[in-house]
Amino acid sequence: MYKSYSMELAGRTLTVDIGRVAKQANGAALMHYGDTTVLATATASKEPREGIDFFPLSVEYEEKMYAVGKIPGGFNKREGKASEHAILTSRVIDRPMRPLFPKDYRNDVTLVDMVMSVDPECNPEIPAMLGSSLATCISDIPFDGPCATTQIGLINGEYVVNPTLAQKDISDLQLTVASTRDKVIMIEAGANEVPEDQMIEAIYKAHEVNQEIIRFFDQIIAECGKEKHSYESCAVPQELFDAIKEIVPPEEMEVAVFSDDKQTRENNIAQITDKLKEAFAEKEEWLAVLGEAVYQYQKKTVRKMILKDHKRPDGRAITQIRPLAAEVDIIPRVHGSAMFTRGQTQICTITTLAPLAEAQRIDGLDEFETSKRYMHHYNFPSYSVGETKPSRGPGRREIGHGALAERALVPVLPSVEEFPYAIRTVSETFESNGSTSQASICASTMSLMAAGVPIKKPVAGISCGLVTGETDDDYLVLTDIQGLEDFFGDMDFKVAGTHDGITAIQMDIKIHGLTRQIVEEAIARTKQAREYILTEVMEKAIAEPRKTVGEFAPKIIQMMIDPQKIGEVVGQRGKTINAIIDETGVKIDITDDGAVSICGTEQAMMDQAKKYIEIIASDFTEGQILTGKVVSIKDFGAFLEFAPGKEGLVHISKLAKQRVEKVEDVVSLGDVVKVVCMGKDKMGRVSFSIKDVPADAK
Repeated sequence: MYKSYSMELAGRTLTVDIGRVAKQANGAALMHYGDTTVLATATASKEPREGIDFFPLSVEYEEKMYAVGKIPGGFNKREGKASEHAILTSRVIDRPMRPLFPKDYRNDVTLVDMVMSVDPECNPEIPAMLGSSLATCISDIPFDGPCATTQIGLINGEYVVNPTLAQKDISDLQLTVASTRDKVIMIEAGANEVPEDQMIEAIYKAHEVNQEIIRFFDQIIAECGKEKHSYESCAVPQELFDAIKEIVPPEEMEVAVFSDDKQTRENNIAQITDKLKEAFAEKEEWLAVLGEAVYQYQKKTVRKMILKDHKRPDGRAITQIRPLAAEVDIIPRVHGSAMFTRGQTQICTITTLAPLAEAQRIDGLDEFETSKRYMHHYNFPSYSVGETKPSRGPGRREIGHGALAERALVPVLPSVEEFPYAIRTVSETFESNGSTSQASICASTMSLMAAGVPIKKPVAGISCGLVTGETDDDYLVLTDIQGLEDFFGDMDFKVAGTHDGITAIQMDIKIHGLTRQIVEEAIARTKQAREYILTEVMEKAIAEPRKTVGEFAPKIIQMMIDPQKIGEVVGQRGKTINAIIDETGVKIDITDDGAVSICGTEQAMMDQAKKYIEIIASDFTEGQILTGKVVSIKDFGAFLEFAPGKEGLVHISKLAKQRVEKVEDVVSLGDVVKVVCMGKDKMGRVSFSIKDVPADAK
């Protein structure tokens, strides 16, 4: 027998089955939201993993194509590596869960959310996020939960709780908020320039819903929860800390970490570590955890300096931004480029434009998301942090940072009608010392403008940090955190937007949640910093989008034809359109509604292709002047080709004003001549004439 629990959530029923399936996992919950079904499981290894100084948590959001009645594409016909959407969802599940596990826990934990059925009315991300929390809570894995997650949309000025897939597609806000019993623990958002006060209101609307879900979870945990298992703590012994402080007093550690140069600081710490290794050479058990001990000593030192002394490691004021620089056109021959530097963080973004046919096709579980016209890719090579390791392609971090920048910039992109291009931006990290994702937003904005993409407004991004004390009121919000403040601090609160509103948020924290006061202060601080970056740096480098695309970018002509004529333009087996492409060297895309896009680099060839399509798609009218090539000669006249597949006959009587004995006396194969359309003859055939061409048309 299994237990089943239900609650009403945003007008739909959420049902949880416990003990029905996956009984060998430490914890499992079969989640039903409408007809959406997700199996959430939590498992932990029996022993800690040796030789690591972090908590080994992995989250897998698995999209099964059978959930939407599809057979996977490709030759293999089975699910392969996780899609970008699956990776991003895994990250959203991970971020609120990770801080709630014990910091000294080293057992491997795996959370798997398997999407088995999708109801378009019920986004599968919701039961997956909730299921991971619940499965862990009822398991014997140490976990300080529950946490709950809610999504908020904004349609026609009204908030929508857990919007459907169709609603998400038209919403001005896509907000995901995770909460513990009394605090917000994770925020992720994409928005169409939503003002700060409205964003805060939406965040706390989600927080209220989360409290209802947590009360529902409490009932389930009380009845089905297992006793938490004991574990081997990996905490650093206090006697080691005491011994370290005798050799390296706090004042010496402060001097070591107080530097605005990352490499200098790392060298200082390396020297201290070598000194301690030498001192503890006889104590093997201490050497095994010395790295973690030095890390924690640094952390305590930095946090004390910031919170108590109001001193940042690089000497900046609490609200001060690192030195900024911006420039465009640093890479020749590409369609657009820009570089943005913030302290020791440096990003170069390159923009590439292409016809809409180059848009990314998406084969996922969301029937409303089938293609992506704008792609932002982020790369983080090892040299950017002075390390050496081979490149293995983008990892979860790179995909996450790229998606964040993409989300920030989509709201300001021109429509397809305004700018009929597929757009790709690639952010290359040249140097990294914190907040590269936000620097990539700044660099990408300038790169798009340099490429001639008519974005509505420039977007800038900035990150705030946090250091907390013993109470909720004992904290300090830091503007523009560098790597060290991110590592040792409690929060990385990234906000991107225009002068007028927010376009993206991503909040990661290492503590058990934030008070509303901290959230509001962080959002206000990022607004202030964003205005400064836009006005004083980015807009001085490039004030507005260039009026035209660059020399090396493809040019696009758009036109409309009668949808009934598409078949004639394409021709049998594509013969006609391929002939136009072969002759002119352009790319041609035609949609079902008759929208034609002609893409090329030479304007003359594009104009020629357009002319051909106009001729093919139009009916011949009396008085129309055309230029044609003689492709066939008969006794009774000459056939001219005006465009690939579009021919007409000039009767021998219409070749010249004088009497013509033989057609070859006037025209030869391959001749290009002007003709005038004489309308239809008695038989309904269209007639053309050379002799009647007006003098001013010759």
